[in-house]
Amino acid sequence: MNSEIENAILSDHGVVGRVNFRRFLTEIQVLEILIAVVIFVVIHSLRQQKRYGLPVWPLVGMLPSLALGLRTDMYEWISEVLHRRGGTFTFKGPAMSNLNCVVTADPRNLEHLLKIKFSNFPKGEYFRDTVQDLLGDGIFSADDETWRRQRKIASIEFHSAEFRHMTAESLVQLVHSRLLPVLEKSMASGRPINLQDILLRLTFDNVCMIAFGVDPGCLSPGLPEIPFAKAFEDATEATVTRFVTPTVVWKTMRYLDVGVEKKLRKSIERVDEFADEVIRTRRKELELGLDSKTMAKSDILTVFMRLKDDDGKPFSHKFLRDICVNFILAGRDTSSVALTWFFWLIDLHPSVEERILEEICGIIGERESCKEEEGDGNVIFRPEEVKKMEYLQAAISESLRLYPSVPVDHKEMKFAAASIIYRYHVKVVENFPVAPKLSLTMYMKYGLKVMIHKRDESEIKNYKNCKTIGS
Repeated sequence: MNSEIENAILSDHGVVGRVNFRRFLTEIQVLEILIAVVIFVVIHSLRQQKRYGLPVWPLVGMLPSLALGLRTDMYEWISEVLHRRGGTFTFKGPAMSNLNCVVTADPRNLEHLLKIKFSNFPKGEYFRDTVQDLLGDGIFSADDETWRRQRKIASIEFHSAEFRHMTAESLVQLVHSRLLPVLEKSMASGRPINLQDILLRLTFDNVCMIAFGVDPGCLSPGLPEIPFAKAFEDATEATVTRFVTPTVVWKTMRYLDVGVEKKLRKSIERVDEFADEVIRTRRKELELGLDSKTMAKSDILTVFMRLKDDDGKPFSHKFLRDICVNFILAGRDTSSVALTWFFWLIDLHPSVEERILEEICGIIGERESCKEEEGDGNVIFRPEEVKKMEYLQAAISESLRLYPSVPVDHKEMKFAAASIIYRYHVKVVENFPVAPKLSLTMYMKYGLKVMIHKRDESEIKNYKNCKTIGS
């Protein structure tokens, strides 16, 4: 009896053992299959790099490569990819996303897109939908007839003598009454300043004066934080974030009013409050016609308020708001960011700075009398003198080639750069980290900390050869 029980137990153990062994073999086979599939997917995805420029992974596309690029230097990374692909490649985003796009740096493609066949490449619904909350129906988001109408009106007004005079006058005022005193104060204190922040404040004040005819005072003494400027900056950054976020994600966040989308909504509310107040006030001033200064204004808002639409009616409140906000977006960063990179580069190349200073002093020396202006800091460059600064023009152009923001007004940049270089030597703080920030314009990620040093009068006199009256 006992032997039968023992045999039964052994038999059961044998069955269990065989079952466990088969299960073990099955698990090994499944694991082997999974490993084989993973290896196949990895090899296949990596082989796509030869064809597309980057590995293409199932479901997520090229997103892992993009994530790695964002952690280093995004611009260097994408330049390297473009170089490998001959100047153009197609980025494949995750499935069910809107991140698929063609990236190109080929001049022939750019000419085809932006000039030869411009009408064939509208911004499209995806772009308009992404920027609509901030830019409305302004020129940056508009297409077809709406874009052509705005561009035609703006082009006529921007080339008028009154508008050119107003932009030049506002820049002279801001440079001499605000920018130079701020630099002078920094020099006297012996403390470094963030040059990028100073230049951003300068251009924001300037572009608001041109757009709205209102001075926000960003570059006022003490460098105060201006609510409108802060709201505009936050709204711009949040809008840019939408382009690297799947549409379904940011639209869900907007619907739930959470995260970046909540910040965007609040920022746009503050921008609209500022714009609405300025528009209402200006409209009332024009209707009453009591203020001669208002009637003589040539800022964009006032100019468009005097015009009529295609139906002979005044432009709507929203149209005026969109026009001005789009113009501020176009002008607030471009010149300041370009000048920041320019001053960093000439600090690396002192011989270039010397040649620029020599050119500036030579031009000043051609004046009929500059005796009373030598070393007193009162020199204001005339338009015809700025036009003669060819080496400065070449240096700024080379800076833009190396670190492009977007197309900018060289005349304004030359005036600001010459006004600084003539009076000060801008020295970047030793070992300060310099890297580009991922944005619509190529900000410096950490700003640019610099020390300001006064030019020695003897240094200026070495380059000058002033004419005297009657000579």
